[in-house]
Amino acid sequence: MRLYGDMAAIEVVESVRLERVRWESFEAFYRDYRHDLYRVLTSVLRDSELAQEAADEAMLRTFERWATVKRYANPRGWTYRVGLNWARSRLRKKRREVVGTVDRTAGRNDQDPDTMLLDLLAALPIREREVVVFRYLFDLSTAHTAEMLDVAEGTVKSRLHRALNQLREGVDDDS
Repeated sequence: MRLYGDMAAIEVVESVRLERVRWESFEAFYRDYRHDLYRVLTSVLRDSELAQEAADEAMLRTFERWATVKRYANPRGWTYRVGLNWARSRLRKKRREVVGTVDRTAGRNDQDPDTMLLDLLAALPIREREVVVFRYLFDLSTAHTAEMLDVAEGTVKSRLHRALNQLREGVDDDS
């Protein structure tokens, strides 16, 4: 009977030790990546509150699955996609709740170029906007952007091409 009690105590101690190791490795990931995740999501979503919630949710889901996620080739990319997918779900839900539309072009005549460009960027579909953000705002290579988004480099290039064409058209229309 004593042996069983000792074995149970050893299992509890080992479980606590493993949980501490799990937490410490996740804590380093969190500390190194949390702010960058928030910045990227803010740039892509154009809504700092939604980006904050999405980053928090992504980090929570990453922690819950940390034993698996830490072995992925790109845990940062996985975490980013979780946050972006969560935010997209929230936006879809919000759109269903909103009645009517907002005219984004109202009052744009005297807009400064930076604000105009940000509005044009915000009008892009998220998939195009995220490649522009990663490539130009965060200065990532095409290969690294593809890795972060878990898509082929050709996909990044085609989305970037479409996005830049839409931005050019928007600038030309406002000129």
